[in-house]
Formats: sequence, C-alpha cells, structure tokens
Amino acid sequence: MKRILFIARYRDATMQRKVEHLAQSDGMLIRHILPRHWQDDLLRAEQQTVDRAALQQRPVAMFGSSADPHRAIYRTLGFGMATFRPQIIHAEEEPDSLAALQIALARRLFAPQAKLLLHTWQNVDRPLGLSVRAVLRLTLAAADGIFCANREAAHLLRSRGYSGPTPVIPAVGVDTESFRPRPLRPPTGPFVVGYVGRLVAEKGIDTLIAAAARLAGDNLPRPLRLRIIGAGPSETALRRRVEEAGLTEIVEFLPPVPPNQIARQMAELDALVLPSRTTPVWKEQLGRVLLEAMAVGVPVIGSDSGAIPEVIGEAGLIFPEGDAHALAERLRRLLCDPLLVADLTRRGIERAEAEYSQRVLAVRTVDFYRQVRQ
Repeated sequence: MKRILFIARYRDATMQRKVEHLAQSDGMLIRHILPRHWQDDLLRAEQQTVDRAALQQRPVAMFGSSADPHRAIYRTLGFGMATFRPQIIHAEEEPDSLAALQIALARRLFAPQAKLLLHTWQNVDRPLGLSVRAVLRLTLAAADGIFCANREAAHLLRSRGYSGPTPVIPAVGVDTESFRPRPLRPPTGPFVVGYVGRLVAEKGIDTLIAAAARLAGDNLPRPLRLRIIGAGPSETALRRRVEEAGLTEIVEFLPPVPPNQIARQMAELDALVLPSRTTPVWKEQLGRVLLEAMAVGVPVIGSDSGAIPEVIGEAGLIFPEGDAHALAERLRRLLCDPLLVADLTRRGIERAEAEYSQRVLAVRTVDFYRQVRQ
C-alpha cells in the first residue's frame, strides 16, 4: 500500500472532496495534514479529525496569519513522517513559502526516502526579495515534482531554473457532486448576470458595471439584471459607481454565502462573468467560480487575464480585459441567441466534468504519483 502524506489547507467540503477521491484509489493510504483553524477572505471554517480506512486527517496548529499565508508555518516538527513512513509527501504549498521549506527540511530529516511534491499557482514573474529567493532556491532543489495550476505557472518555474516534472493539475477543481446541472431554464423573465467572489480592484467588477450601463437603455429581448455576490474593500466604490451610472434598479449586491450554498446561488443565474484585470503582481490563476458555473449549466464569460482562456476553452466567451464595450457585446449575444446559450451550457457541463472535476484531478494526481515513484 502506498502511503501518501498530503499537506493542504483545505477549508470546506467541496475542496476536501479531492482528498476523498485520492483515498478511494486502490492501494492508497492518505494522511491529510491540515490547519486546525484557517481564516480565508470571506468565511471561517473549522476542520475536524476524521479517520477512515484509507484517509486519516490530522489537524495541526499554525503560526502566522492568513493575511500572508506564504509566511505561515505548521506547528509541528516532523509532521509524523518518522512513524507514518510516507513514500510520497504531497504538499500543496508554494515553492517560495516558509511552509514549503519547513516541509522540505522535515522530509530530509525524517523521511529521506519519500518523494516531495509541491504545488504552485503563481503565473506572474514578480520581483522577489533576497530571503524569498533563498527559500525558493532550496525548495526547488528539494522538490521531485511540482504541480502547476496553469500552463503559465509551469513556464515560470522553467524560467526560474526548475528542471523537474511540472504537470498542469490544479490543486482544486469543481466538486461535481455538489455542483450539478440544473433543470433547463425557460428564456423568460429578467436575464440575470452574476459575479461571485472577492470585491477587489483586480477582479475588474467595474468593467462589468460599465458593460451593464451600456446595455441598460437598449431594446433587449429580456430585461437585464446584475447580481454581485461577495465582499471586499472595493464594495463602497462599486456601490457608488452603480449609483452614478443610474443602475440601482437593476444591480443588487448580496453578501458572500457559505460554500455549501454557492451552487444554489449559481443556479439562479443566466450567465456568470469573471472580468479579472491583470496587475504587475497578479493575474487570474484559475477562476474556480467559472468551473462551478459551468458544472451547474450557467454560460460563462471571462476576460483574457491569466488562466481564464485556458480554463474556459471553447465552453464560454472571452473578452479583452478592461474592455466594457466588448463585454457588453458578449452579453448581448447571450441575451439574443438562445441557441448559443444552449450550446455553451452543454459545452460547459462537459468540460467541467471531463477536465476539472475533483474526481478527474484525483485520477491525474495518482497517475503522477506512479510516475515519480518509477
């Protein structure tokens, strides 16, 4: 039986599903190390210890703050490596993080026989300080493979001198057991366009509001409504922008919802938009909300920031980031073409299941385990 020490900061059941799929693979014993408490941008969740035949969860306290997760470390010396004797240590930590360095050092001391696998989301070559570069150099030398969330992340690792395998397998996908295709919606009533996520400048929500303003006075087959679900530092400015554009009657702001309620919120939308905008230090790394919408059967529109085109493929519409006119044109196409909506709905459901479901990602992860053990 292969013993896998899996270290990841999963906060909710939909993210946890991949670990369960890993444990269902033949001949796998998974020990999952996770933070006892972890605060994300929107919601707080507690992880409980769950023991199963092939899945053991071990909550561990952490030092540090979620405000800077790259600088947080686990409050343990050896992660139980000496007694568990893992053959693979799969740590979903960034190579430039202190936690990755901590795990690499623990492997060297307590489980030198194990293969070390890390994970990266980073797809922007941002400047790194001396200490971060030192951490990165050590972890890249120690890693036997690094999972990448997107193709640009793999290219960035190569540019930084990493020569090991870099499979493009995101840490999380979509839980298709929770996000299931909804019943077909008749093309009647308001056409509800949604945004779900953090209300921050780099998500480009102002572009979506500007696009809605361009369409507000048009003679459309269905009245347009815009639903913004989330919270964040940009909320006040976005509400002001809506008021200035005279859109208060068609735009509503809703607070973030727990993970187990997102699928229901998604099912009430006619389209979902992710209008992310690239900054000098960030661009979209996956856009999990796109996958969730696609799985539910909601047509998606995304900007061309980062990994969004890679994720959507032919299953949605893309517009140049920051271009409100182009986004308005994409929205108009959906409003006026029920056949396009039906086609994108079908393509989205198929792509989410075949390429990004937690089950598929778990299968690909196990395949990579076998590859590195050869």
